[in-house]
Amino acid sequence: MPSAKCKVQDNRWSENSPYRDHEGAASLRPPVGRPLTVAVRLVFCVLSLALLPSVSQAQSTRDTIVAVQPKVVKIFGAGGIKGLAAHGTGFFVSKEGHIVTIWSHVLDADLVGVVLSDGRRFSARVLGAEPQLALAVLKLNGAEGVEFPFFNPDDAVSTGTGTRVLGFSNMFNVAAGDEPVSVVHGVIAAKTIIEARRGVFDSPYSGPVFVVDGVTNNSGAAGGVLTTRDGMLLGMIGLELRNAKSNTWMNYAIPVKDLSSSIQQIISGKFERKKDPNEDEPSLKPRRYKPLDFGFLMVPDVVERTPAFIDSIQIESAAAKVGLKPDDLVLFINDELIQSCRALQDAIGRLESGDQLRLIVRRGNELVTVEMPVPRKKE
Repeated sequence: MPSAKCKVQDNRWSENSPYRDHEGAASLRPPVGRPLTVAVRLVFCVLSLALLPSVSQAQSTRDTIVAVQPKVVKIFGAGGIKGLAAHGTGFFVSKEGHIVTIWSHVLDADLVGVVLSDGRRFSARVLGAEPQLALAVLKLNGAEGVEFPFFNPDDAVSTGTGTRVLGFSNMFNVAAGDEPVSVVHGVIAAKTIIEARRGVFDSPYSGPVFVVDGVTNNSGAAGGVLTTRDGMLLGMIGLELRNAKSNTWMNYAIPVKDLSSSIQQIISGKFERKKDPNEDEPSLKPRRYKPLDFGFLMVPDVVERTPAFIDSIQIESAAAKVGLKPDDLVLFINDELIQSCRALQDAIGRLESGDQLRLIVRRGNELVTVEMPVPRKKE
């Protein structure tokens, strides 16, 4: 490594320090060629010093990866049906074992599996969630007395475009033991607001995001962590979004700064989802509708949590007109997460005439949003 000090050992000169020519005569003028030698050595020293920050930066990035890896976990849960991924990512937000991840079908199980960077395995339960923020908080089981390295959500930072960032995630499902999660380098391309329907992109999340060039939102990457090059917490990697027309993908992360308050409330047990003041408790609402009233039939409800797949569509029905198709998996109804056919039946049954039924379904690797009017109330 170049030394931070550069000293020219000879050929020093100044106006008050005469040189001797080849015959020994004193002169205030340095010999021809020697200033060039001095200049070359000075340029070499300047270039050497300029290289030092890059060497330090490379070392800093390695240190960041080593420091962040233990805070990131691999999550394994529901999935495997119709090509749905059964894995995801999360990161610790407390030393007691609280984990932040994306709210997705992977959590549609009584318990999910969590694998730490050192290979230790735990089960975890969903402590709380806010689907509108795409946020879920898990708590490890059997982790009493164990302390975990973690990010403090209150320390999350924001940043501008052009910032170089690192994305940590279980994007390829190759980390099932003590293998490290994948690390991808990217750049913040923009900070913007993503709507539930943003052009040809559809997403169940509406809010601020970092649009990132280079961080891949593979299915297993969702819930991973985005940091600065020096390890400061920036965001949670979002669900994959694909442009159905051009087959291009949008890579984004949700700023943790905007999730911090909800995270802390869920951990403390003081979290309450935002509700419409005119909305009654769901349990007090009688059932009025069923999926067939809208023109679609669900797959047979054979187990307690049968995934909410559409089995068939009636010709010229409301469902057919908005483009629903067999094998679509219903994920949300009016921003309510649908975990099973039974949950879908309950959500549709509570609708009122005059409302809009808004469905977010998964079709292959694409999220599709459709809306249809609720028919006249059944007597």
